[in-house]
Amino acid sequence: MENGRAQFPFPYQPYDIQEQFMQALYKTLDQGKVGIFESPTGTGKSLSLICGALSWLTDHEEKSRQKTAALLHEGEASLSTSTAPSSAPSSSAEPDWITDFVHKKAERDLVSKLKSCEDEEAFKLLQLSKEEETEAQGDQEDEELIIAEYESDDESKTRSRFCGAEDDTDDELVEEHVNKIYYCSRTHSQLAQFVHEVQKSPFSKDISLVTLGSRQNLCINEEVRRLGSIQRINDCCMEMQKNKRGESPSHTSAKRKRGPAKPVCPYNKASALQQMRDSVLGTVHDIEQMLKLGRETHSCPYYATRLAVPPAQLVVLPYQMLLHEATRRAAGVQLKGQVVIIDEAHNLSDTLSSIHSAELTGAQLCRAHSQLTQYADRYKSRLKAKNLMYIKQILFVIEGLVRVLGGKVGQNPQSQTTQTGTELHSINNFLFKAQIDNINLFKVLQRYFEKSMISRKLVGFVEKYAGSGVSLHTPSSSNKENRRTEGLNRYLQTLQSTQINAPEKVLSASPMMQVEVFFMALTNSNTDGRVLAHRQGTLSESSVKFLLLNPAVHFAEVLKQCRAVIIAGGTMQPVSDFKQELLFSAGVGEERITEFSCGHVIPPENILPLVLCSGPSGQELDFTFQNRDSPRMMDETGRILSNICNVVPGGVVCFFPSYEYSRRIVSHWEASGALTRLANKKKIFQEPKKANQVEQVLSEFSRCIQRCAVDAGGLTGALLFSVVGGKMSEGINFSDDLGRCVVMVGMPYPNIKSPELQEKMSYLDKHLPHSGGRSPGQALIENLCMKAVNQSIGRAIRHRGDYSSIVMCDRRYSRPATLSKLPTWIKSRTSTHTTFGPAFAALRKVRSKYAHESTLKQSPASLQKCIHMLSVYPSSLVLPGEAEASVVSLPLCSTDISKDRGWEDLRGNISTPKMYAFYFKIL
Repeated sequence: MENGRAQFPFPYQPYDIQEQFMQALYKTLDQGKVGIFESPTGTGKSLSLICGALSWLTDHEEKSRQKTAALLHEGEASLSTSTAPSSAPSSSAEPDWITDFVHKKAERDLVSKLKSCEDEEAFKLLQLSKEEETEAQGDQEDEELIIAEYESDDESKTRSRFCGAEDDTDDELVEEHVNKIYYCSRTHSQLAQFVHEVQKSPFSKDISLVTLGSRQNLCINEEVRRLGSIQRINDCCMEMQKNKRGESPSHTSAKRKRGPAKPVCPYNKASALQQMRDSVLGTVHDIEQMLKLGRETHSCPYYATRLAVPPAQLVVLPYQMLLHEATRRAAGVQLKGQVVIIDEAHNLSDTLSSIHSAELTGAQLCRAHSQLTQYADRYKSRLKAKNLMYIKQILFVIEGLVRVLGGKVGQNPQSQTTQTGTELHSINNFLFKAQIDNINLFKVLQRYFEKSMISRKLVGFVEKYAGSGVSLHTPSSSNKENRRTEGLNRYLQTLQSTQINAPEKVLSASPMMQVEVFFMALTNSNTDGRVLAHRQGTLSESSVKFLLLNPAVHFAEVLKQCRAVIIAGGTMQPVSDFKQELLFSAGVGEERITEFSCGHVIPPENILPLVLCSGPSGQELDFTFQNRDSPRMMDETGRILSNICNVVPGGVVCFFPSYEYSRRIVSHWEASGALTRLANKKKIFQEPKKANQVEQVLSEFSRCIQRCAVDAGGLTGALLFSVVGGKMSEGINFSDDLGRCVVMVGMPYPNIKSPELQEKMSYLDKHLPHSGGRSPGQALIENLCMKAVNQSIGRAIRHRGDYSSIVMCDRRYSRPATLSKLPTWIKSRTSTHTTFGPAFAALRKVRSKYAHESTLKQSPASLQKCIHMLSVYPSSLVLPGEAEASVVSLPLCSTDISKDRGWEDLRGNISTPKMYAFYFKIL
């Protein structure tokens, strides 16, 4: 089969759509294209990705081996034929005097090179000894905080002429990367789920897989883990690695060792890391298993996994490590000629924009300026002239940023008032306004920040003296310097005390890392981003924010380097706008793009999507910003939910457009008594705002539903109030009884008055073509809304045997343009109802069907008695013995079920017996 494969290894008999998915995936990878794959949750997308992609990788490596073997055989054959005639007369290829000359010349070159390096090293040692004579003993303790001597581009080029082969030899020692697949997703939990699917696949014994993560996730050094914040963990880890390198004989011989021994990580030993690397490559491990393995082997999982990247065939990593170039480079990820699979990619554009955007508050800028000033003042006698020059440039840029916000450095940012307002600038205009357009940000960033690691040095400097009361200057310092020192000391002590009380509000001891990220953002093209200056009354609360308007500029490098890129998700609609914004803008032609979309594996009757245009009292459902706060609209929403809870068993999940609207409508129901009526039917839960409380709420929600399914009490399940785009709208599975109905209240349009959104719309209108009578900016608003809706309503159906109802409460859902943005498998089954009665009848039919089938499965003996009683007493509804407990009633089709109240109790207490009959499915 051309560009395809007849069969794929699979742990069980795959669905037809899974086979189609794998065929399309194999063909896309083989042809080196960019594929957009949409497969609803519950259709086995992960296994299809694994088996399809690894089948291609296996075949591709086999073809490569065969091709290499053929070339080798051909080369050997040609070599043997060419050397056969001449092998007898010439026993030696060259005369001895030529060989001796070449060897002696090589020796002279080596001696010359070594001599030049020795002279330079001797000069450095001489300078070092002179400096040591003049330095104070106390300063030597801060050796790790001093910035190394910085070399400009010209100096590094000069040095490379004498000792430049060092970098080349390092490159030659880098392990070559094998053909591999990079799989990335949003969260570590999603990555762990993917690894578990790999472990269940037929490839689990043959594939070498490594999972990458942050130090916060992979560190097993308890002393480091206790630091809490990811920045502190990173800094401590890197400092330990530097201390380890500093213990080598070459360092100790050149410098006298003073002070206490510096901490070194006991888990970072070469032999142990190599052992763990081999174990990771030999068996598929998830992160938890790697942590356990690291503790057993006494080796660091973070560094062991990075050593395992080159020989690994499948690398699993989070979005940030793949989509951000600097992070990608630091992790040792090389994309040239490889395959990348981006899963859960429905928000890929927003993710790219978020990763490459940056924000700084006035308080952070003032802190960074104060700390860097103190650092330069303390160590100015030990810093080289170039270091001091670049530090002054950094301080000058920070002063310019503070000036844009209407403040001044050197003063308390909380006491500085600013004129309230928001300004948007292009990058160039912002640099002019801040009066920093004469600074070469490329050189300051890409050279100085990277090579000097000044941000990390400053973090160590601040942490070392935080709350210690140690004077940052010698007694001979001027009064001005002492005043600055007192201010920094007071700030550091305040920081330490507030960190104990409110740790979540303190990002780091030093904001220089954030300053560096913002500087990097300013190096984007002038047309690709905007800078937002937001003044909020005081300098400390004001901020400058860089907005990336063109995410394609950063995605283009991934598309250019990779052999093939697969963009997969459960709901990728609308695909046309996705292609326009991310692929066409990145230079990808239409001919390189393939699309695949499949339906769901569930039967059509297992899902009931409804659009409600009006409620039970006839009130039109129009949740626009002007109407949604009206008491009538809130009361009608309460009546809709009450009716749904009357007929839907188990769990009902209701999504609101925002946390604020959820708070207002729940408060209104509490005052009107609607909340009490809802609580009489289902226990009510609300989505927490804190992420660490989500798991607890979900556990209680699940346990409540399980208890109600067993207990014959008054409650029929639980009702969860959630928020679109919140913590429960993505990555949470409301399968089976946890989500028998999902209710969407209104349409979650973004804030059209947001300056960021307005600028994004303006950019799209200017750079993208108009289509369908809509501007790209208007399409963006619709797309943001419907992407959020699709993610929320996709929480319910999670497997083939699952069933659920989806109720969209807003007349605007009935618009053809809006319906077209729903996933295909939902759109084809959606019905629109202008009145509430028919929609409610449809919900009851779904409930009765599955309640009946559930009873059939649970009580076969009782059902035999039911059938017997119906044959003897066809008009009787009271069944003897255990059959009474399993009676299930269905309304007759001829009955006006909108008037029926028999559904108040589904356990046999029928209030209107003449309106019911029994139905049994005889197999």
